[in-house]
Order: sequence, then C-alpha cells, then structure tokens
Amino acid sequence: MSSKKKILLLTTGGTIASLPGGEGLEPQRSDVMERELEQLRTYYEITVRDVMCLDSSNIRPEEWQTIAKAIFDQRIGFDGIVVSHGTDTMAYTASAVTYMLPNIDLPVVFTGSQLPLADMLSDGPDNLRTAFAMAASGHPGVFLAFDRKVMLGCRAVKVRASGFSAFESVNARYAALVSNQGLVVDHEVLPKRTGEARFCPEISRNVFLLKLTPGLNPAVFDMLAAMGYRGIVIEAFGLGGVNVLHKGLRGIHRAMEDGISVVITTQCLYDSANLQVYQVGNKLLELGVIQGRDMTSEAAMTKLMWAIGQGLEPDQIAELFARNLAGEVTA
Repeated sequence: MSSKKKILLLTTGGTIASLPGGEGLEPQRSDVMERELEQLRTYYEITVRDVMCLDSSNIRPEEWQTIAKAIFDQRIGFDGIVVSHGTDTMAYTASAVTYMLPNIDLPVVFTGSQLPLADMLSDGPDNLRTAFAMAASGHPGVFLAFDRKVMLGCRAVKVRASGFSAFESVNARYAALVSNQGLVVDHEVLPKRTGEARFCPEISRNVFLLKLTPGLNPAVFDMLAAMGYRGIVIEAFGLGGVNVLHKGLRGIHRAMEDGISVVITTQCLYDSANLQVYQVGNKLLELGVIQGRDMTSEAAMTKLMWAIGQGLEPDQIAELFARNLAGEVTA
C-alpha cells in the first residue's frame, strides 16, 4: 500500500502552462507540466485533469462555477487539490470559490507562476512544490500558494505584475510559510469548519466595483441602477470617506432605495474601512450602507456577487457581511 498522499491537480491554463505562440505566450494543456510533475510524483500520488485552458484575463464568473464544480465533484478519494491558474485574476477566483464551497473538507490550493514552466528560471516549480505541500497538509480550506507563502484564498491580492512575490496576504497573517523547518502552518489563521461541505455556486454578475475619485458625478449611481446592477462595492477614501457634499450621498441613498446593496471598502490596501470615525462615514451608516471593514476589494466583490446569487435580500446581505464565513474579514 502506498503511503503517499493522493493529490488531484486541476489545470485551468495561465502563464505556468504557457508556451510562446505567434502572438505571445499562450496557455497549453497540462502536458507542459509533465517534467515537473515527474519529480513531485516521488512524494505524492498525482492525478491530473484539465478543466480549461485559458489566460486568466479570460476567466469569468461562469468559469469560477466550472472550477468550483470540478473541485466539489472530483474531490472524493483525494487528500488535497491543487488548482493551477493564471495570476492576473487568481485572487478573484480563489475568493469566489471560497464562498461557493462552504466547509470544504480538504485543502484546495491555487497556484501559478510569473514565468512559464518551460523557462529554465521559472518560479513555477517552487510554487507547485509549496502548493502540493499545503494540499497534503490535511488542513481544509481554500488557499493560494506563491513564493513559498500560503495565504487564505479570500485574503490574497496580486500586488506585483513581474516580481516573483506577486501576492500578499492583506490584513491577515499567512496560513503557512516554507522555512528550513518545512511547511510551517499557522493554525490560528486556518478557516473553521462549521458543518458539512456544500456546493453553492449561484452567483450574480450584477455587482459593480467603483473606485471613488474626487468630484465623481453622483449620476453614476442612477446609471448603475438603470443598468440592472444589484450591488455596488465602493472603494472609498481612507477609512471609508465618501464626498458627501455635492449630492454624493443622495446618489447612494437613491441606489439603496432601489434595493441595491452598497458595500464600502477602502482604497488603502492595508487597514480597515471604519465609518464610525468621521462625520462623512457616520452619514453613510445612517443610510444603511454595509461596512466592508478589512476585506480586500476582491473578497468584498465576490462575497456580494455570491450573496445576491444566493437570493438574499439587502437586509440579509448586510447580516452576512457582518459575519466571517471563511477568514475573509476580521470578526
């Protein structure tokens, strides 16, 4: 009997599996990974399945659902799952999949690379090794492994386009780090399971992410309502400041009267939106906007898309945002 952990590798394309084509790097099927997997098979029993073959810029909510379904349906009999994915939208996918798979009962680890595996100097082999180690760790949850660091999928943000330390865990400690002691897991960061693993893939595309700028025309809120949007995430200034003079509040108020859920996060990558500090924030709270607190924009956006997809009413969505589902917000 093999004592090796059984790991399923689901591939979706991305730089890690790219080869030079006529118009630049093009994602390929998993066979470009074979040489690397041969080495990993010394340590793990690996099954590879291609889910899709896309540059991650082309991965949409429908693909999030396809990836989540592949994880849920194919997880039986495996100790962990690694998902290879392009880096550009990996934080969105990892975050969305976190919500779609409540109480997932095995480790699911997203990874990719900044340089293709076919390149001699690729960071891909290192990232795959970290991802496989976390997938074999026995700690359930959705994670992202990159540059010898493992973070919660719903806390990851891509912060560099070319450097190998492409992702940071924002406002949360790393779930695990690779050191001279191997993979060192921080148990306090791991998500807490509260029930059976479920598959809840319904998601709404009608959520808009709006970066606030000085002098923004408040008519944009009427326009979004007219376009059928059901949720707006506003990246506000600092602790959650919104230009409340010049009709800004009126636009938000009208949107909320139309049944649109409005979540306020901050443009500052680190720290939290706290609307209680300034008068402008308190005026927003009086309207009933939702505080995104220390969530990343990716996590807030996908949580709102998922909540609306689950058929929740605005007051239920506000209640859901007050709860920490999988480590996405500091309780």
